[in-house]
Amino acid sequence: MANIHTPIPNLKLNDGNSIPMIGFGTGTAWYKSGDESKIDQVCIDSAVSAQKLGYYHLDGAEVYKTETELGTAIKEAKIPREKLYVTTKVISNISDIPGALATSLKKLQLSYVDLYLIHAPFFSDSKADHQHKWKQMEDLKEQGLTKSIGVSNYFTEHLDFIFETCKIPPAINQIEFHPYLQRTELIKYHKAKGIATEAYGPLTPVTKGGPGPVDDILAGLARKYGVNPGEILLRWCIDQDIVPITTSGKEQRLSDYLRAMTFKLNPKEIQQINEAGSQKHFRGFWNHKLAAEDHR
Repeated sequence: MANIHTPIPNLKLNDGNSIPMIGFGTGTAWYKSGDESKIDQVCIDSAVSAQKLGYYHLDGAEVYKTETELGTAIKEAKIPREKLYVTTKVISNISDIPGALATSLKKLQLSYVDLYLIHAPFFSDSKADHQHKWKQMEDLKEQGLTKSIGVSNYFTEHLDFIFETCKIPPAINQIEFHPYLQRTELIKYHKAKGIATEAYGPLTPVTKGGPGPVDDILAGLARKYGVNPGEILLRWCIDQDIVPITTSGKEQRLSDYLRAMTFKLNPKEIQQINEAGSQKHFRGFWNHKLAAEDHR
């Protein structure tokens, strides 16, 4: 297993706060499609294990229906609150953002989160709606209920709506990002505007996006660095200053992922992955909202 004290670097955000460069997610594998009140003990145990391994960045959302589990895991792991970085997101209750955060905080058993995100822009096509919702997010930050505010799954047009009227710009846009969905223009926009990028689904090429053209390159680099292809994909994100969110119910796998902190890819290796990845387009999420050929 990776050393329990494997140091995880931070990324400085545009509001002065910092975010750990890898996060443990409580969505995907843990997402509940049914009754939220039925507690998932395996999710709790995995989130406790993650914290004990050094994953202090914990990524949740109201729509995952696992905030209660995450809150229980935080309590059980007994990591000092100031060491943790807790994210949650709003979408189901977007009509009442202040109420949604209050409910999330209650489930999480916390007085504040470190990052609060609007989970997706698809709630409205109206510029005024987006601007109004963002004003509510700014109010929550000013009240100290969240240290940073941001968005998820936003395209440049939605971010443009916010920038027209915002007092506080989004600190982060959390997006699906991996070699088969490189989002080149969106990443350029983020950099130009000072928005950090978080990546969900970073392991897609070795999970539901495989097999594909990056397989041989990942295998070769994994041999070179003595790790698994998944850790190469995590490092590929980190070396581009992109924060990957990952998860597993297996403690050994979570430990292995931290090996991504023990080496760096060189620019040529990053470019090899980029070029091979660009030969295939695969989107693993939000396909019910986006056209198959949409590469944004």
